[in-house]
Amino acid sequence: FAEFEEGLSAYIPSQNYKEEILSQTISELRLSSEISYSSAVIKSQNWNEEWEKNFSPITIGEQCYVRAPFHEPKSGFEVEIVIEPKMAFGTGHHETTWLVANGLFNINLKDKKVLDMGCGTGILAIVAEKLGAQRVTAIDNDTWAYKNAKENIVANSSNNIEVILGDASTLENNSYDIILANINLNILMADMGTYVKHLEHNGVLVMSGILASDVETLKSSITKHGLTFIDSKSRNKWALVTTKKIVENK
Repeated sequence: FAEFEEGLSAYIPSQNYKEEILSQTISELRLSSEISYSSAVIKSQNWNEEWEKNFSPITIGEQCYVRAPFHEPKSGFEVEIVIEPKMAFGTGHHETTWLVANGLFNINLKDKKVLDMGCGTGILAIVAEKLGAQRVTAIDNDTWAYKNAKENIVANSSNNIEVILGDASTLENNSYDIILANINLNILMADMGTYVKHLEHNGVLVMSGILASDVETLKSSITKHGLTFIDSKSRNKWALVTTKKIVENK
């Protein structure tokens, strides 16, 4: 919902809307205040595409340039990514995507096995491959994201990325040197045990999709699962946390 001085505008999937519940709630509120309201069905549109088709190219750090197919290429960058804006998250504009993509340039990805959980458009998987990853697995539980990621992988001539429609339960017995999870706090905490299980010894788990104010909460789960906190970065209230699965020699 969006608040404003005179009230608010709220949105709900049409299949979840119940007029009788709304009427009952309004009736209860009217006992203490004068309230008016209206409701309407909004025509379905690809809202993300409507917004993203107008987005401008973005520079991530000094090394990475992200553009849509209708933008002109630009020289002088180590990595250039082409992202077709559709209904999947991840054009590089959001702080969390920017933080993870930028952070990949500080990790040795040469010949590494990488997992991108909640891959969205596939942008992070594509960056990882272009930086030398041997094999990248990109997973998302959203059909739109799955299809869009596959399209973007083709557009970027990425041959070492496998896209899977699913969630953490689809990882089976695979293990990875680096796991990227740009999702949200609740899922990160719920699935961290699974990530650790599939992380190689001395592997790196990079997490984002959280607010800077949630870093301490995430740290408690990091310690619980035997990970070592490496550092955190923030950008406009959003945060990235880097951890490592350190195994001491006995």
